[in-house]
Amino acid sequence: MSFFDNILLGLIQGLTEFIPISSSGHLVVAQNFLAGASNHLFLEWINIGTMLALVVYFWRRIITIIVDITKRRRYRLARNILLTSIPAGIVGYVAADFIERSDFFGSIIVVAAMLTVVGVIMIVLERLPKASAVKDGEALTIPRALLIGVAQMVALIPGTSRSGSTIITGRLLGLSAKNAAEYSFLASLPIMAGVTAKVFLHDQSYLFENFEVLLVGNIAAFISGLLAVGFLMRYLSRHSLAVFGWYRIGLATVIIGVLLVQ
Repeated sequence: MSFFDNILLGLIQGLTEFIPISSSGHLVVAQNFLAGASNHLFLEWINIGTMLALVVYFWRRIITIIVDITKRRRYRLARNILLTSIPAGIVGYVAADFIERSDFFGSIIVVAAMLTVVGVIMIVLERLPKASAVKDGEALTIPRALLIGVAQMVALIPGTSRSGSTIITGRLLGLSAKNAAEYSFLASLPIMAGVTAKVFLHDQSYLFENFEVLLVGNIAAFISGLLAVGFLMRYLSRHSLAVFGWYRIGLATVIIGVLLVQ
């Protein structure tokens, strides 16, 4: 891929990691059209830029959580975030090699199907029955935190959207759209940190061989990710996820149309 292609992939990663339209889905499609195949390891490495974007955006909230744990002995939010991270963390660790090599996780057909399914749920979400209202992520019970974790695990399937699946589940479990988004992003940090640790421990050769490419991709992902998370937090304070559902269905239709005429 060209230098421009890698900037484009970094921008797509940052924008779609937080806006609930599926970063993995968009990147699988983009890589297939740009290079003819999906490179899962490249996607894991440019996860670093989006992780740093989250840390920068939520740095005050993160410090508050640390102070709560170390000085105030308030562990409930940290406990919930950990519980939400466990299902995807276990599956991602155990099945990492399978995910990297499986055609299923690089399939455009799978992406189109999941874009459609989750898109429909987003459109009808506000009309679905919901559990009793919950003030914020700290107020979630253990079962509710684990259910959001299961949704985060399902998002390993490309086209699903980690932020989309966890925000949807958070809404169904009683969180407001904005609080569901904040909790979703905070709960993604341990997963992102785990992916980063994994690639640094096991895939250093890829970093050395592609350092310039990965640096450019991560810078693009950081900048676009910072803009995207700020936009979504503002948007969900007044709007639902429906517009993203319609976008997902439209994109899936375009993908299927292109595949049919090839």
